[in-house]
Amino acid sequence: MKIAVVGGGVSGMMAAISASKQNASVTLFEKNEKLGKKMYITGKGRCNLTNNCLPDEFLSNVVSNAKFLQGAIHRFSPQSTLDFCAENGLQLKTERGNRVFPASDKSSDVIRTFALAVKNSATEVRLNTEVNDISPAEGGFWVSTAVDREFFRKVVVACGGFSYRSTGSDGFGYRVAEKFSHKIVPLKPALCKILCTGTQSLEGLSLKNVTVSFVGEKCVEEFGEMLFTKDGVSGPAVLSLSSRINRLNGKNAKISVDLKPALDEEKLDARLLRDFGERMNKNFINSLDALLPQRLVEVVATQSGIPFDRKVNSITAAQRKNLVHTLKNLTFPFVGLDDVNFAIVTAGGVDVRQINPSTMESKLHKGLYFVGEELDVDAFTGGFNIQIALSTGFVAGTSAAKEKV
Repeated sequence: MKIAVVGGGVSGMMAAISASKQNASVTLFEKNEKLGKKMYITGKGRCNLTNNCLPDEFLSNVVSNAKFLQGAIHRFSPQSTLDFCAENGLQLKTERGNRVFPASDKSSDVIRTFALAVKNSATEVRLNTEVNDISPAEGGFWVSTAVDREFFRKVVVACGGFSYRSTGSDGFGYRVAEKFSHKIVPLKPALCKILCTGTQSLEGLSLKNVTVSFVGEKCVEEFGEMLFTKDGVSGPAVLSLSSRINRLNGKNAKISVDLKPALDEEKLDARLLRDFGERMNKNFINSLDALLPQRLVEVVATQSGIPFDRKVNSITAAQRKNLVHTLKNLTFPFVGLDDVNFAIVTAGGVDVRQINPSTMESKLHKGLYFVGEELDVDAFTGGFNIQIALSTGFVAGTSAAKEKV
């Protein structure tokens, strides 16, 4: 069985390895000078390659089409990834939130392990070789590069999404899918910065244990850590929020931050009364230092509407109520999501209703498989998206080597 895998990212490498183990003759095409280029930048260069949880918990962290992934995640689970790494000599460690990293904290060690496994599988690897066309042929496909055209019985498309195009992700896989009459669910950025106005003075300030909400046609919220940037907000809670709102209408929407989610309005008011009682003769602008980071004080004070020079002992109950509301709803006008090129993953892709979830094979054209970010599946941060790439790659490679055209 002669199989082409187009794309040498994590899903393509796993597809090649698993197909070769079934004694298929596999050729892996990679346009870059090395395999796994995008993996170098994942997890801030550390490569969070999976999440050490059971399949059901894993699927609860999938944003789009979790049901479609159910079989793949059970067939090649996070534990399967841990076993694969152990078998190939890669030491791992598990950190907060069950996030799994190489013990060395170097993504290069992960890539080296996978690349060596590809080599040991007898896969033929063609680096610096860009596939520019895949066409149907009798009993298979023609795979074309700049220098030649070659026949393969099966093709696994593993070209990645649209984000971080410098790593080679240019949407080629989606164009192939459209050529074979597949529907493409509109592409959106996922796990990305949220753009909003009014944050420039807060750039670099990080907050823990806050609730960040999108308030628009729907109200969607996430709890955790966030970071202010010059043109918006980022950080773990914001990244997760972005994946949940990328299909919502952002017109007239806002981003709201609850700075004190552990306190309801009554308890927060009592806290303010206590703090104000200790600062009776101070100006309002100088009275919030025990409650907030210094850089937040002016923004909160401005949104509360209380004059900066108002003496604390003259603040009215109504003004204090406004301050409580501001602390629970610090708002910034929503502009949009960051460019898809800077998103961690691409949401959207090949409509999974046209893909067999047991094999990752096209229901429209036998012998054609789609994996990883080609598919309309995405998940939260924490190693889930790389595991999806591994699981779908494993299923596609194994199935392609076994299934008859």
